Amino acid sequence: MNTQTHPETLIEADPNIPTVRIVREFDAPVELVYRAHVDPELVKQWMGPRSIDMDIETWDVRTGGEYRYTALRDGEEVARFYGSFHRVWENQKIVQTFGFEEMPDAVALETLELHDLGDGRTRLEILSVVESMEAQAGMMASGMEVGINEGYAALDEILAGLQGSDT
Repeated sequence: MNTQTHPETLIEADPNIPTVRIVREFDAPVELVYRAHVDPELVKQWMGPRSIDMDIETWDVRTGGEYRYTALRDGEEVARFYGSFHRVWENQKIVQTFGFEEMPDAVALETLELHDLGDGRTRLEILSVVESMEAQAGMMASGMEVGINEGYAALDEILAGLQGSDT
């Protein structure tokens, strides 16, 4: 199962192994895309659907660090997420776990990589490994593409603003 939107966000589930791969390109250098993933004040401005606010309790992006946040809609709690940062390579790669409290046994291992495309552009690739093909199907059917696409559209806006303020 694949979904692809414009601007190009590829979300694909491997039909043979329980993984989900997300690929998106940004008109911003690797350093800014990385910064937008590690700075909690920036993360809460773009991650997830536009109808959701993030209340970040912990966002400690470093090898051995952790995160915990609550998704809120109209001030009401929707879900709580948590995980640990297994390994972080500045401006290159983040390996982390992803879990949510409503399903504590459903933990994914995620690898985020940033690739410099030249001319101030970056390709982001995320590979999520989930525990089963059923978990993969549930992830794909969850409507996650709305949050990913709306989040990345907001990230495009933030990156454009950061580039304007950094020049």
